[in-house]
Amino acid sequence: MLKHRLAVAASLLVFVSSAAVARPWTVKPEWVAAHEAFLASDALRGRKSASPDEAIAAAYVAAQFQSYGLMPAPGMDGYLQTAGVVTPKLTAHAVLNAGAARVSEGDGLTLLYSSGKPVSGNLAVVPADDIANLPAGDILLISNPGKTPLSGWWRAARGKGVKLLIVRDSDDSRALQKRFGGQTGTAPQLDSGQNGMGGARPDLIALSDAAFAQVATANGQAVTLDLDGATLERSLTTNAIGYLEGSDPSAGIVLVTAHLDHLGVQPDGTIMHGANDDASGTVAVLEVAHALAAGKKPKRGILFVAYGAEEIGGLGSTYFGEHPPVPLDRIVANLEFEMIGAQDPKMAKGELMMTGFERSNLGETLKAKGAKVTSDPYPDQHFFERSDNYSLALKGIVAHTISGWAVTPTYHDKTDDITHLDLPFMTQAIQSLIVPVKYLVNSDFRPEWKPGGKPQ
Repeated sequence: MLKHRLAVAASLLVFVSSAAVARPWTVKPEWVAAHEAFLASDALRGRKSASPDEAIAAAYVAAQFQSYGLMPAPGMDGYLQTAGVVTPKLTAHAVLNAGAARVSEGDGLTLLYSSGKPVSGNLAVVPADDIANLPAGDILLISNPGKTPLSGWWRAARGKGVKLLIVRDSDDSRALQKRFGGQTGTAPQLDSGQNGMGGARPDLIALSDAAFAQVATANGQAVTLDLDGATLERSLTTNAIGYLEGSDPSAGIVLVTAHLDHLGVQPDGTIMHGANDDASGTVAVLEVAHALAAGKKPKRGILFVAYGAEEIGGLGSTYFGEHPPVPLDRIVANLEFEMIGAQDPKMAKGELMMTGFERSNLGETLKAKGAKVTSDPYPDQHFFERSDNYSLALKGIVAHTISGWAVTPTYHDKTDDITHLDLPFMTQAIQSLIVPVKYLVNSDFRPEWKPGGKPQ
């Protein structure tokens, strides 16, 4: 009788143990809320790029990685990677000289974005609203933007190596100025002199109607934008990196990322908490790391990274791409998580968009395996080129960003706080990412670019 009872007990123990092993990992909403409560708190003051507040956020992420059992990345003796950043500080008003026209800042000229250096070259007036045929040139004036947003022209000009882009003052330009806190945006660089993902952005100015008409008459003539000098401010940006070793070194490594910085404190004292952008993505990286570290050893190794300085040009991810802890050819794919704190009303319930979905076979493969991802419904916004995935994509790695509502009204606004997050959706979104990542790290599938999909 005793032997029978022991046998039954042993059988029950095996059953319970098997059930425990088979039970799927569950992301708990209290974990999600706790991470957000710290990262998007007043104490972190908006996690300004390359600031001590950003460094605190990175230290928090690193501590969580360590608590989950992740190790420092190969070749690193800790969980933090730092990079020097140089930011120009303007000390005088800008003056534009174009032919006979002379326009000063505050008198018809608004300097929206500056490299901190004077600009000179010949002016070319772009007569049509065809952004696809934007010419190359040192200085371009967009006479007719059509329906293309300012961000689209600025991005296209960047791709053409333009030094200065001139536009007419508009709601679009005023919105960009608001995004920069009512001040001129500047162009930080890594202290090596390297710009962020995609190269240097052109200087950008907006002109009043009268000034715009004057400057446009200087088509083909020499133009200078004088700044009368600038000072340089030096700081550090910090990446938090954790590593989960794989069982098969030849299978490669999957890179799971987000950016942890935001916009800091505005001149009027308003804290830009960045609960959605991108504390939500950072929380996703943490909880995916939590889930995978708690399971059996994956086939592929996984690097979990929370980048700094995304908001000032993707400097953290650019530095990582230039100083990777493992050779880049070992990284088989990169999944970036950004702004998953709200559901896009354009998409089905629980669905997430993947930027550049059509560029590779990664999205469709994950979708076939149950991932709730779909193509980007905002192709005109070029989101593929606007997150840290792009730094790795430019290195040839199949890299995409997964987002919730990319055009949420809280974007770069003071309302991007915890009270405006949809925490149940966010928790569900993180939960939905675990199985696709597990597939990616345990399969033989190697994502590939489709023809024309790899960015140049």
